[in-house]
Amino acid sequence: MKKNKNIFMASVLLLSLGLASCTDSFLDVTSKTESSTGTFYKTEKDAYRALIGCYDGWRQTSSAMMVGFYMASEVMSAECFGATGNADGRGYQAIDRFDISQSPADLNLYEGDWKNYYAGVYRCNELIAHEEQIVWNESDSKRGIYMGECRTLRALLYLDMVRLWGNIPLFLEPVNENRAPSPAKEVFSAIFTDLKYAIENIPGDAYPKADYTKNDGHITKYAAEALLARAYLFYTGYYGEEPVEVTRAEALAAVEDVIASGEYGLVPQFKNLWPASSAKVAEKGDYETLKGTYAGDGNKETILALKFTATQDYNGNNDSNRWQVMLGMRQLNAAPYCKGWGALTVNPDFVEAFPTGDLRRSASIIDLVGEGITGSADFTTSFNDWREYTGYAVKKYAPLCYADGSHAGKQDGSGDFQTQNRQDYVIIRYADVLLMAAELGSPNAQTYFDQVRKRAYQVDDNGTVSANYQAKSVSQQAIMEERRLEFAFESINYWDLLRQGIDVAAEKLALNGVKVKSGGADDAITIRADRVKATKGLSQIPYNQINLSQSVLVQNPGW
Repeated sequence: MKKNKNIFMASVLLLSLGLASCTDSFLDVTSKTESSTGTFYKTEKDAYRALIGCYDGWRQTSSAMMVGFYMASEVMSAECFGATGNADGRGYQAIDRFDISQSPADLNLYEGDWKNYYAGVYRCNELIAHEEQIVWNESDSKRGIYMGECRTLRALLYLDMVRLWGNIPLFLEPVNENRAPSPAKEVFSAIFTDLKYAIENIPGDAYPKADYTKNDGHITKYAAEALLARAYLFYTGYYGEEPVEVTRAEALAAVEDVIASGEYGLVPQFKNLWPASSAKVAEKGDYETLKGTYAGDGNKETILALKFTATQDYNGNNDSNRWQVMLGMRQLNAAPYCKGWGALTVNPDFVEAFPTGDLRRSASIIDLVGEGITGSADFTTSFNDWREYTGYAVKKYAPLCYADGSHAGKQDGSGDFQTQNRQDYVIIRYADVLLMAAELGSPNAQTYFDQVRKRAYQVDDNGTVSANYQAKSVSQQAIMEERRLEFAFESINYWDLLRQGIDVAAEKLALNGVKVKSGGADDAITIRADRVKATKGLSQIPYNQINLSQSVLVQNPGW
């Protein structure tokens, strides 16, 4: 981690806990080393080392090669197309269209995701199972904090999995058995229970925002509260019932507590939330110029982010943002934007959804024509190799390069553009908390809603709002539209669609012949509403895992 690297020194822990190996079992997490987890957990220091491993387990879900929750969320959304190279496999098209006939051989699209998520859960379960064995410090013990962080990590992992796959095996203990899927309701019950534990046991001042250089990346009480509201809203929307464990009033109280804490606020200008949106063209190694007006990692709006470093290699050291290279323009450097594999081209219809003067459009989306990129020397080569080109790319997570094209993952420009991207994956922002509170019925709903909307039109750090801003009354419909624009390309909007009901989601995801270019030739994208409904918005379970389970696992409908 950039300023908190010791939080994720996973290699030390993997050696000590023996969790780095692979097996042929359906969870693929059992150790083959002689290290014994039973003798490891002795002191509070050991508990902290184990917690580091849990954080690393979470990070592996983005640092290892696989589809990844972020990419899946965006490919399935109404904002983006799968894209990539014109000669590449069509796995992303199968995900985008909810239709395996797009790529019939891709029977294990999410194999790496399945393994890495369950490996992360296993690490959390190990620490939780040994809690009573540990001799905790008699004074100033961090027991509640560490265990609260661990349980939140487990909740995070399960929240991703249950949204992707629905009914899944639920493991709350470190065992490796062929377990039948649990109903999603039971998985959410475990998620709510873990988050409530964290809220009750992590003090509000455990990791003060004022000390973000030391604390950035740690889970806080407020992160757990925000996640509780997110999980509640998805569960009640998608499943159409109230959970037993959490009431609407409790979910609202949770996000109101985040707001009342005073720990967080909105960054004055939206563009400064994102490195590429605030970057300046700079000579190689001049990172201070390159970062421009970026508010920085761990800024006051960030409630929870997944941290990365730029030290990943091809020898099994996984610690970078591995999916970020997918968002780079197809083999095209256009400083400050670095090349990549050209996934997630932006739907032109979504580009037009931003009202006049809404500055989130230019901060969120690279307009290749508007920014003069189509006139660059390498554009034609890129264009002829790009599938589902629309003229628009994701800016929020675009990788960066210097003027000479050298990758800026390492500040000196020596990094590998494929493996050493390190931009934080922001899980929850303060703007999300404000809009969730408004949606949950806060008496301050209009105020919270206005704060987010006005910032979209704010032209400086002094609060000056452009003449294009027009007040709007808060309502459920207005909140959902605001979320759509505010959280574009943040792995949120697809799940917001699903929680409005599968019929609504299918209608909004359906496309009929949207014109694109593939390999320089005319192409068109059609997404059928009946395919979305057939899958219920869920994703493919890897067939390898179904076979290894001897069909104890069952494939999701439509796949």
